[in-house]
Amino acid sequence: MWLVYTLATTLLWGLAELFYKKGAVEREKYSHLKICVAVGAVMGLHAVYTLLTGDFTYDPMNLIVYLPVSACYILSMAFSFFGMRFIEESISDPIENTSGALCALLCMVFLGEAISLPVGIAILIITVGVVGVGYLENSGDHLRQKRLGKKLAVIAFCMPFLYAFIDAVGCVLDIYFLEMETSPLIGVTEESIELVANVSYELSFAIVGLVMYIFMKLKGEKFGGLIKQKDKALAAVCETAGQLTYVYAMSDNGAIAAPIISSVCVVSLVLSRIFLKEKLSKKQYAFIFIIIVGVLMLAVIEGE
Repeated sequence: MWLVYTLATTLLWGLAELFYKKGAVEREKYSHLKICVAVGAVMGLHAVYTLLTGDFTYDPMNLIVYLPVSACYILSMAFSFFGMRFIEESISDPIENTSGALCALLCMVFLGEAISLPVGIAILIITVGVVGVGYLENSGDHLRQKRLGKKLAVIAFCMPFLYAFIDAVGCVLDIYFLEMETSPLIGVTEESIELVANVSYELSFAIVGLVMYIFMKLKGEKFGGLIKQKDKALAAVCETAGQLTYVYAMSDNGAIAAPIISSVCVVSLVLSRIFLKEKLSKKQYAFIFIIIVGVLMLAVIEGE
């Protein structure tokens, strides 16, 4: 069953990226905040369901204890949602997937972990791809700069990089929080520690979503409910469902599951080309392919 869960996770997260992009409407000023509201609502419902049906004890103080990790993940996703309004998914998603490489570097710097030669090569490959995409994006005559203005175009292009860095910081913190020997989480066991962390994250996202909803109400912006925000709601459902299948995929055969799930950036690239009709230059596709090769290479190495 682990393979079914692995393939389901890859497909669900690929679909989530597609619907995120469809929901991030460029002309809609608060579309990125509306996505946060949708994700917060679905994650909040899932957290409540987990608390009611799960065979574990949850101390509400863990919501605060786990907040540094939750804040990193939520903030990184908020930056991603904003960037999606202006940047092609074919470009942003591979860049965002470099967070694994950044996490490895941060673990080396702050946790004293050694990086093997193959990992170093994978990181170098990713760096070449990212630098190449950045060079092509910020040189020459670009339609995005003409449409948005140079300042907004540069800010938008920075969003996937901010996502990658902040998400990597969250991953490093997660390593600390999910180790029983070091975890500050309250009342957890080996069996419940991941559930407690996930519920804390989902409840935090629900609170952020509620705050964003109130903010938009005060601004006179109508949300319209999840039914009217179909793409945003579908993205949130796929994200949360993928998170659930991910746990089962990794718990049984994580060494093989991790590299397969990392191919979500390939799924996203294909779906964006088919359904969003995104077209990039041959040079852009070449450097994006280099990034994907590095990401998959790193996933395989880390999964061994």
